Formats: sequence, structure tokens, C-alpha cells
Amino acid sequence: KFGQPQIAVRQLEIYTTAVLLATMRPPQPPREEKWRNLMEEISKVSSQHYRNTVYENPEFLTYFQEATPQAELGNLNIGSRPTRRKSSPAIGHLRAIPWVFAWTQTRFVLPAWLGVGAGLKSACENGHADDLRAMYQEWPFFRSTIDLIEMVLGKADIPIAKLYNDVLVSESRRELGAGLRKELMATEKYVLVVSRHEKPLEGNRTLRRLIDNRLPYLNPINMLQVEILKRLRCDEDNHKL
Repeated sequence: KFGQPQIAVRQLEIYTTAVLLATMRPPQPPREEKWRNLMEEISKVSSQHYRNTVYENPEFLTYFQEATPQAELGNLNIGSRPTRRKSSPAIGHLRAIPWVFAWTQTRFVLPAWLGVGAGLKSACENGHADDLRAMYQEWPFFRSTIDLIEMVLGKADIPIAKLYNDVLVSESRRELGAGLRKELMATEKYVLVVSRHEKPLEGNRTLRRLIDNRLPYLNPINMLQVEILKRLRCDEDNHKL
């Protein structure tokens, strides 16, 4: 962010603007204690749903290993530390960077949104949709959280994620992937209910345009990666996996 003079100046402008805004017009705290309680409920539902999927589903670990290039990335030896804290294959022993990076490679970005939709859905079904919209409009913390999730949803790509699932995952586990893709669509639905946008990144058209402009280059790279992973995993002479 500071390697080029023009970029460095731009970064300093952003920091200075943020400090001035926070000093001269500090954000308001949550308007009601009800909002904090609602956030606590959303957090509980979201966290439990995440753990049920990642830790309690016995098929998830194998699905993760098949649907992402996590193992192959670990063999590249490009990180400062091993991908795992222990030799165990358990998710809990996988470091955060390879966990997120593997899902980012498939354009599914699962760690960023899993559980969010369940939490928002629960709140909406319990009659708090208007409260969530008010929180989005008036509580900067909540708004920035929803905007970040919306940004991730704008970068996620269901057809590309489905390609990894259909080509690399065993047939018996593909239904798990289908369920996760439905959950991604549900998450988008409820995030948009809160932000009142018609589609992700409606409020950030510059980023939307940047993402759209890179797709003609990024999509073929993903397709090549899927094909290469398929060949590697079928190659008996490939002893690195």
C-alpha cells in the first residue's frame, strides 16, 4: 500500500479522512439495548450453524479435501509455516490462512459467509426484519459488517464453485456441495433483505465493475485449475498428495 508514491498518498488520504470523520462526527452507539440482544442471538445461531456444518458433519472434512486445492497448495511449500499445527487432518489443526485461501481459490469463500444467512434468517423469521434494517441505517458497526459480507457475496461465484464440486468431489458427497450452494444463495437473500439492495455491491459500483472486468481472465484460470487438479489426482506417479 505504500510501494508507489501515488498509492501511498491515496492511502494516507483514506486514513486522514477516517480519523477526521471519527473525531468530528463520531459514530452513534446502538440506539437500543434491544439491538445488542438481537446481535447476540444472531451470533449464537450463526456460530452454532457454522460449527454444525464444519465440525459435526462427518462428511465435511473429506468434502473440503476433495473440493478445494488445500492439499496441493500445502505441497507447494510457499508459506512461512506448515499448513497444519499438527499432523492430524482435523480442521481444527489447519491454520487460518490455508483454510481461507483454499476456499477462495474455488470462489466459494465459504468461511466468510457460512452461518451468516442462518443468523439473519432466524432474526427475520422472529419478526426483526425492520429492526435489522434500522440497525443497518443507524449503527455503523452493523452496517460495515453487512457491507463486508455483501462484498464477499459479490466475489463468490456459484457456477465456478459447482465446477469444482462436479469434477473433483466424489459422487456420494456432491449433495453436500449442493446444500452449501443453496445456503450461499439464502445468505445473499437475507443480506439483501437487510441492506435493501437488489443485488450484492449495488452500493459499491466501482468494486462491482472491477470484479466484472476481471472475470474473463479469472474464469479460465479456475477452469484450468480444476482440470489440472483432476489430472494430478488421477496420476499414480504423483506421490506428493
